[in-house]
Amino acid sequence: MDRSITAAEEKKTLRLRAREKLACQTEEQLRAGDRALFAAFLALPQVGRADTLFLFWGIPGREPETGLLVRELTAMGKRVGLPRMLPGGRLEVRQFVPGAPMVSAAFGIQEPSAQAPLLAAEEIQLALIPAVCYDRQGFRLGFGGGYYDRWLARFAGETVGLCRECLLQRRLPREAHDLPVQTVLTEIRRITGGVEA
Repeated sequence: MDRSITAAEEKKTLRLRAREKLACQTEEQLRAGDRALFAAFLALPQVGRADTLFLFWGIPGREPETGLLVRELTAMGKRVGLPRMLPGGRLEVRQFVPGAPMVSAAFGIQEPSAQAPLLAAEEIQLALIPAVCYDRQGFRLGFGGGYYDRWLARFAGETVGLCRECLLQRRLPREAHDLPVQTVLTEIRRITGGVEA
């Protein structure tokens, strides 16, 4: 049997299980989890060192609501980029500008407009990469579009993933194009290079 088909089917099942686990969480559990994840992220020394970061605007109920984190980092004087999805499975990074209108894209994702300043990958020191979940080695289960896989292949900076503890996996199925993040944070642990700190 083709291993890539097997991995794809396994990933589809894992996405469904993750949604079921999240559906069992109360609103307060999700918000408390977000606060713990954001505090852990802000405490990372690489966040302190970075002038320009790439984040994502989390979808409520599916992802940590990182819009709060974007605003906090911007208030700290950081330059924060957000993804803007393009045709052909590509993404570009546009700077978040407080007060500037955001655009509603597919799946209810909020993006900066095409008028927001464009940030090159070389300008970004740290990227927070979204995922359905992560495993202990930093590999991610994405949403299936491949946007971030293509972007990560040309990014040389530091990478971090946020994962709710209830979704952390021992080992995810992997395909040739999958790249791990360097650090995975849950509400209670930090794992860097596969080693828990």
